[in-house]
Amino acid sequence: MKKIIVPFVIFINLININLFGQNSDVVKSSERNIKVDYNKTAGKLNTMFKECIGAGRANEGLRADWQQQLALVKKECDFKYIRMHGLLSDDMAVYREDSKGNPEYNYQYIDVLYDYIVSIKMKPFVELGFMPSALASGPETIFWWKGNVTPPKDYKKWEDLIRNLTKHFTERYGEEEVKTWYFEVWNEPNLTPGFWTGTQEEYFKLYEYAARGIKSVNRAYKVGGPATAGAGWVPETIEFASKNKVPLDFISTHTYGVNQGFLDEFGTTGTILSKDENSISGDVIRSRKQISESAMPKLELHYTEWSSSYTPADPIHDSYHSAAYILQKLKQVGNAANSMSYWVFTDIFEEPGPRFTPFHGGFGLLNTQGIKKPAYFSYAFLNKLGETELQNSDTSSWASKNSKGDVQLLFWDFTNTHPGDSVNNQTYYIQDLPSKPKGTVKIELSGIQKGKYILEIYKVGYKTNDAYADYLAMGKPSQITKKQVNTLKEKNNGEVIATEKVTINTTGTYIKDFKINENDVILLNLIKQ
Repeated sequence: MKKIIVPFVIFINLININLFGQNSDVVKSSERNIKVDYNKTAGKLNTMFKECIGAGRANEGLRADWQQQLALVKKECDFKYIRMHGLLSDDMAVYREDSKGNPEYNYQYIDVLYDYIVSIKMKPFVELGFMPSALASGPETIFWWKGNVTPPKDYKKWEDLIRNLTKHFTERYGEEEVKTWYFEVWNEPNLTPGFWTGTQEEYFKLYEYAARGIKSVNRAYKVGGPATAGAGWVPETIEFASKNKVPLDFISTHTYGVNQGFLDEFGTTGTILSKDENSISGDVIRSRKQISESAMPKLELHYTEWSSSYTPADPIHDSYHSAAYILQKLKQVGNAANSMSYWVFTDIFEEPGPRFTPFHGGFGLLNTQGIKKPAYFSYAFLNKLGETELQNSDTSSWASKNSKGDVQLLFWDFTNTHPGDSVNNQTYYIQDLPSKPKGTVKIELSGIQKGKYILEIYKVGYKTNDAYADYLAMGKPSQITKKQVNTLKEKNNGEVIATEKVTINTTGTYIKDFKINENDVILLNLIKQ
């Protein structure tokens, strides 16, 4: 979108012109006020939203396009950790046994992947799974890429593998680096059939042997679980660890924002976005409460998967509605979680098999070609916030400042327009869905230092940084040309949509009205000159 330069100076206490067409002296009943004082801080900004991001499986991380996309996401969103399935699966060639049953270990593929992750200043959130077939007790698998989901045939060999792998990480990256990593045992063992053919008791055994293997290398290394679906097994895991003196450094679990089910292995399930205002956040807050009331009340809480929907074929993931949804849920979670790992950063994701169209409701912030979806900008905009949060009673915004004297305000409207149980997401979110007006947001910033500023305005909403709408306008081609890819990338690059020169006088105030539509996301960056 072209940048608009507004070439005049605004004396804020005299005039209030809304860039998007409304005079500020027209006050409607639908007006929303966001009042922020530059001098009233709320402490250091909690950046739990960018602690971790998900990816499909380890082997996909060997692809050049996957790595290129991760570098982009790191640069613009600044995620610290990355978590993925399949580190120990057969396509990573980690484990086999000789003719006498002696283990043979091989970390060449893992080294390529982890070397790359570390090279771009990220860290692995190590998910230990799935079972190498040579160590598995059965043939049951999950997904197109056939991750084995059975318990080990020999728990001692499982422990030895985890110990040997942990030693290898220590030798390659150094113990000070590996001390900052997280080791998470398995994925969603409470889904049977699904990710685990064993019982809860067998999962706890798997966990204990893995934890023992890790801690035998270095007691300071962090291990946790149970990485469950639907926020399950949290009290049970803590009780098991506490009673049996098994190391447990953090709790991890998952939640998704649709009403039914937990797993859609092949992308064929219909889903409905929950109307519950506390979906996602309710689970996270409940998990934190379970921890605080347990025998281990200080445990870290990591939500190592979350999203609006658990299926890789849900068009809400491509919709502009997702941007405001993500921000609303993160804001509601507050300080309850140490990290909220969005599932996932890219549509290079093959659980149901390779996808045949460029927009298919995939989980990614980026599509297969690296086109930025609206959801991407939730995180890119969050990453533009300053390091100090400002006090703000509005529940759908963040205000911040940085050490240079700049002020940032990220605000949005989240409106769940889904009609309810009569229609699946798969029918609703593939449509052209124009957004309706939601009134005016009155921004009042006070205590700002006198001087000249540049105001940058960024936006995501219907047909603004809305790649799926542009794709619909192209006629939804099943394959897109190089030219079409470039067009979609250029139109949806998240750059500033407008700038203004602003002069703050001795009153230190900035007041401005914005018209806002359903599910708009707007970022203001007031830059001191």
